[in-house]
This record gives sequence, structure tokens and C-alpha cells, in this order.
Amino acid sequence: MLMRHALGEVLRELRTEKGWTLRATAKKSCMALGYLSEVERGHKEVSSEILDTLTHTLGFQTHEVIILAGYRLGGLDRVPNTPRELIEQYTDLVAR
Repeated sequence: MLMRHALGEVLRELRTEKGWTLRATAKKSCMALGYLSEVERGHKEVSSEILDTLTHTLGFQTHEVIILAGYRLGGLDRVPNTPRELIEQYTDLVAR
């Protein structure tokens, strides 16, 4: 999985958890609908400036979204509570 795919997945999940449509999110973040769609599908790289605008529109800090994408990139669906839990989850995943 590429980072742009992981970021797109996380952004889509955060948007849908809010119950926002793609169109509403694009409008709130002053982004083109087609571009946002491509970012969420992992077809377009997102600049740090646009990522910052989008994450703040969704009510998150940019680093939080990057961390969530990093966990997704590592194959973990849930953010661990502690570094030990992270190691255990990753070890379990690799053992499968």
C-alpha cells in the first residue's frame, strides 16, 4: 500500500463518520470535488497545505491523520494505546 492510499482511506473514513458527503466536504474545504475524490481514492498525491486544510475542515490535526495513515500503512486498523501494544499488534500481524 502506498502512503497516498492510506491517507485517502483515513480521510474518507473520517468524512463518512461525520456523515458528510464528498460534495459538502469539498465545499467546506474550498476544494474541487473531483480532486477530493481522487485524493480519497489514492489516485492523487496531496500537498501538505491541502492536507492541512482538509484535516482541519474535518476537525482533526494534520499529524493525527498522518499517524492514522501510518498505522494503516503498517497493516493495523486500530491505533494502539501504548508502544508495547503497537509492537504486539505488529508482531501478531506479521505472524499470520
